[in-house]
Amino acid sequence: MAYQRKLGRTASQRKALLRNQVTNLIWNGRITTTEAKAKEVRRMAERFITLAIRECDNTVNTTKETHNEKGQLMTLDVVNDAPSKLHARRQMMAYLYDLKAPKQKDENKQEYRERTKDNKHPVIEKLFREIGPKYKKRNAEQNVTGGYTRMYKLGPRRGDGAEMVVLELV
Repeated sequence: MAYQRKLGRTASQRKALLRNQVTNLIWNGRITTTEAKAKEVRRMAERFITLAIRECDNTVNTTKETHNEKGQLMTLDVVNDAPSKLHARRQMMAYLYDLKAPKQKDENKQEYRERTKDNKHPVIEKLFREIGPKYKKRNAEQNVTGGYTRMYKLGPRRGDGAEMVVLELV
């Protein structure tokens, strides 16, 4: 079994802390935390980003036949996830928390509802639609894999002297 830092917490507290920090790193692109926590968050975040890179383009085109309100037969072309992408999506949904997309300043309630109605899991969608293709392109250009995060050391925290870092996506 792989070693994991205890971080001075019980297993359930540690799992909740890491889930929260990984989710916020993916959503915001940057978090400030202690060095020990950042090293654990980095492991999980890189794992999910690698999964998103591998599966971001893995879709299947199908046709769907339905009846409309008038009883007419309609054929629709639908893009679905391939089985491996669906499995990756479910793995991410089991670990990451669901965050709601923030309401924009000049947006009313109806516009916000209309914009977010199709996106039930914005963090997962961000991984597959933005982060995965971005790093897939980066990996192809530079001929490297991994290294999707970077840490900047900020120095010791004033209260207890813990080494603080900024963890961000490259």
